[in-house]
Amino acid sequence: MSALATFSAITPWRACAHGEVRLREPDAPPPRRHGPVVGLLDATGRHTVQGGHEFVTALAFLGELIAACGRVALRPGTFRGNALINQIQQVALNGTPIIVLISFLVGGIVAQQGIFQLQRFGAQTFVVNLIGLLILREMGVLLTSIMVAGRSGSAITAEIGSMRMREEVDALRVMGLDPVEILIVPRVLALMIGLPMLTLIGDLAALAGGGLTAMLYGGLTLDQFLVRLQAAVGVHHVMVGLIKAPFMALTIGVIATIEGFAVEGSAESLGRHVTASVVKSIFMVIVLDGLFAVFFAAIDF
Repeated sequence: MSALATFSAITPWRACAHGEVRLREPDAPPPRRHGPVVGLLDATGRHTVQGGHEFVTALAFLGELIAACGRVALRPGTFRGNALINQIQQVALNGTPIIVLISFLVGGIVAQQGIFQLQRFGAQTFVVNLIGLLILREMGVLLTSIMVAGRSGSAITAEIGSMRMREEVDALRVMGLDPVEILIVPRVLALMIGLPMLTLIGDLAALAGGGLTAMLYGGLTLDQFLVRLQAAVGVHHVMVGLIKAPFMALTIGVIATIEGFAVEGSAESLGRHVTASVVKSIFMVIVLDGLFAVFFAAIDF
């Protein structure tokens, strides 16, 4: 009996109820336990490699998007203009109220805190310079891009992900249509058109909120605020924010569509990728804004 037990233990074969002999799957090795330092390094390495793969995927998808735009430009009759107009309405027109409200409140908060700090030195009038430069160059486009990423970017991911779950994307391919031309090009173009428009509207709303706060807390009149603002900022400050906007819109569109196409056939997968789309878009928008800030400072613009 001991020899039979030993044979059964060392061989991968096992007897079935009907006398058949089948191959027994080897037991999985127990997971290796690492210390906290090794585990942190392991997780960092895995996330770094995953980030590299995602960056390569984004570049490949960007190339495919540019190629699709080129094909549409060569064959304008195939472009879905109605889809573009509808997407611009969804991104820009329907998003205007929330952008105006948030920008107005942020402009007022920045002005209030600036006045409270500058009045210690009797320089509360310089809050106009602070509001104008900060809003037009950085905060306006950054805040608008974050709002668009959370609102429109998540909607794009959810729409494409739902199409993936219902196999509508595969149906387009079966019909001989390119999903990138049909689904992605109008949405990305709408983002690149709508985000600069929203940025300009958000800048005006933030300046209005800051001006109202400066008049209430700083003792400035409307004429003083406008004269000081005109002397503090120029057209190139407005252009800085508007130049950033299309690039941030392209980043949001690419990330949102990649996450949408990655959705699998479950509601859990859809929710996970929508969340990933918003988080990645906001992160990349902030990184891109920092890179632009360094670039414009280097060229003294």
